[in-house]
Formats: sequence, structure tokens, C-alpha cells
Amino acid sequence: MGRRKVGSTPVELTELGFGASTIGNLYRVTPAADAAAAVDAAWEAGLRYLDTAPHYGLGLSERRLGAALRDRPRDEYVVSSKVGRLLVPNEAPRGVDSEGFVVRDDLRRQWDFSRDGVLRSIEDTLQRTGLDRLDIVYLHDPDDHWRQAADEAMPALAELRDQGMIGAIGAGMNQSAMLARFLRETAADVVMLAGRYTLLDQSALDDVLPAAAELGKSVVAAGVFNSGLLSRDRPTQGMKYDYQEASPALVTRALAIAEVCAAHGTTLPAAAVAFPYSHPEVINVTLGMRTAEQVGRNVELYRQHIPEGLWDDLRAQGFIRSDVPAANEPGRGARCL
Repeated sequence: MGRRKVGSTPVELTELGFGASTIGNLYRVTPAADAAAAVDAAWEAGLRYLDTAPHYGLGLSERRLGAALRDRPRDEYVVSSKVGRLLVPNEAPRGVDSEGFVVRDDLRRQWDFSRDGVLRSIEDTLQRTGLDRLDIVYLHDPDDHWRQAADEAMPALAELRDQGMIGAIGAGMNQSAMLARFLRETAADVVMLAGRYTLLDQSALDDVLPAAAELGKSVVAAGVFNSGLLSRDRPTQGMKYDYQEASPALVTRALAIAEVCAAHGTTLPAAAVAFPYSHPEVINVTLGMRTAEQVGRNVELYRQHIPEGLWDDLRAQGFIRSDVPAANEPGRGARCL
């Protein structure tokens, strides 16, 4: 599996990443054995970049990921986690977490992008994972906390990076405009962009991708299925788009894209995984992986050959923007297009 460098840092990511939110019991229970088997399968397939966060299962994802990696050679893999949500005792538990994870709510999340909050969060993550260091640390969803995130959290991360305690730093969000600000106005090396450079939404071409190209920084693409609508060969009504039920118009558009994919001998999910690599600054696509079977499917999607003519057809029919880099552009970053 190919590897790409994170900006000007020494950190290298495999082109496909393991998203560990699902092994934190996102939406439903994942048995511990299934979570461990998923990490094992990812390792066997050559994935060496794994992403987690305190938010995922109130620490469950971090604990499970750390346990699964415990006997692996530490220099052979890259782990990212996130700061901004401290886990603190919940004084009024109701039994189950209210933010989408099927776990007990003995803890709760507390927004904190202060310097002390960042340091405490990293220390807590290291304890939960059992790791000696984190390779990448992202600010997690700082949408409503720009000032503190930019003025306190990012300088704290930059200091740790400059001391060699972290390899690279950045921010992860579901919007692109503020991520562009982090690239332009702070010491961020990389951003994790969720859902804004996909077959259904290329708005990142207006801000974060030009910023990364101009500054020599990197983008990790997440949410490439837009919460599920692009994850099947034939989308249906009731599927999710950006965490909500997709509108009939979006389902119709996704179906039309699927038909173009089929005409080129490929599938909508395979094209959805391949598409972000069309931009040179996208160095990785990270997908959620709950079981060994899901790992196998995602790796198969990543490895599928996508005919170059597909992108030309999608562009000609108005399904992707005209400024999406063309397959024959010199220096573009696509892996399989």
C-alpha cells in the first residue's frame, strides 16, 4: 500500500486509513472480539494509519485500538487522536450515551480548547491507549471555538510538535472553510476533511484544497460516503447523507452517478473511495471499519481500478465540478485513476 508524507513533516500515512469510531460502538454495539479482528485484518492488509478520538465511545475506541496495537512494532504504524472534548465524570448519568455511541454515560464530554485542556486530553489518551506517543493530533470539531482553538490549542500542539513529542498537528471538521483558516492562519500541518470533497460535494475546491496546495500542507479525506448514500452500488430512499435522511433529489443524483459508474465497469462505492485522490493534496482516505469483513470490503474498493474516462464523463454530465483535477494533469496525486 502506498504511503504519502504529511506536509513537510516526517510523518507518512498509508493511502488508506482505519477509522476507529465504529469500534467505539458507533450506532450499535461492536463486540470486543470483532473490534480486535478488524484491526488485525487492517494490519494484514497493510494499513498503517489508524485514527481515533476520546469522543468515540467515551474513550472505548481509544482503549480498544491501543489494546489491538499493543504487540505491534511501534515504529511501523501511525496513530492520530484528537483534542477539544475532555472526558469528565457525569454527575447525572441516564444509562446510555446521548451522542450516538452505545456505551454507558458514566463520563460526559466537556468542550475545552485551552492549553491545559489540550495537555490533559493528550495525557488521558496516552493512558487509555497505552501508547508512548501520538503521531498526529487534531483539534476535533472546533466550529464554535475558533478563537480559543487558534490562540491556545494550536500553539500548544505546535510546541509539542516542535519538541518532537508529536509528529504532526491539525484540525478535523465537517466543514472546509474553517479548515482553510487553520491551514492559512495557524501552524497546522494537515486537516481531516469530512464529507466536503466527495462525489456529491466538492466545496473544498473553494477553500481548503487551494490553501493546502499553496502552503504545501496536506488533507486527509474522511466521510467519503457522505454518511452512507455513496456506500452502495444502488442508493435507495432512507439512506443517510451528512447524518440525516437523504432528500429524494440527492438519492436521484447518487443513482445517476451510480449508472455512469456501471457504464464504465465500476461501482459507486469504488468511485467514492477513489475520487478524493484526484487532488494532489489529498494524501489519505480514512474509512470507518467495524469488522474484519468491512476491512476486506474497503480494501477491495481501494484496490479497484477506476477507468480514467469515468471522471471525464462525470465532469461532462455535471456530476463533478469542472475544476476537479483532470486525470492527465502532471503531478496530480491520484493513485488509481
